[in-house]
Amino acid sequence: MHVIDALKQRKSTRAFLDKVVTTAQIERILDAARHAPSAANTQPWQVAVVMGESKKALEQKLEQAFQGGETPAMDYTYYPQQWQAPYKERRGACAVQMYQALNIQREDKEKRRSQWAANYRAFDAPVVLFFFLDSVMETGSFMDYGMFLQSVMLTAQAEGLATCPQAALGEYPQIVKQSLGYAQDTVLLCGMALGYEDTDTEVNHYRTPREDVTSFTRFFS
Repeated sequence: MHVIDALKQRKSTRAFLDKVVTTAQIERILDAARHAPSAANTQPWQVAVVMGESKKALEQKLEQAFQGGETPAMDYTYYPQQWQAPYKERRGACAVQMYQALNIQREDKEKRRSQWAANYRAFDAPVVLFFFLDSVMETGSFMDYGMFLQSVMLTAQAEGLATCPQAALGEYPQIVKQSLGYAQDTVLLCGMALGYEDTDTEVNHYRTPREDVTSFTRFFS
């Protein structure tokens, strides 16, 4: 697959088939992604591949924390404290598209909550990846990690697999670290659902729009 095709075809997938992803496939994806650039070749990524009974046990703990009203406490601040244009409008439009695809009305709080809970199951994908960073690393490593995450997603696309990067899977870091045996002072950046896309599900059919190049680019000569 050409890299441009992979970039354009990749999307956040929220419904997966009950189909096994092999360890060999995951290893190929990570073997390619490890070539992502990082400052001074620090390669700050640490990846936990969770599936099978381990995934079931962990997602049950995460969903219980959510349903029990436990306040999320990410290891870092992901979103702005105060939303402003144009980001506020883009965020709202994104949510509208998703709930329309799911046929969930704005006033249906119960269905919305149920859909959000699916985040903690990685939308029932057979595999979930968790990405950790040593706490000694600084902001630059977040930039490195972004390139690594994109590399994982594009390679998965080339493997015929679908992904969904999820900040929600980093909302209860203490549970994830304790369950997987990672030190509490590591930084849990996010998780990622990985599996085969269920192409018959409407939630996988919509695509969020992207701004035209001219809207965010200035040329100087």
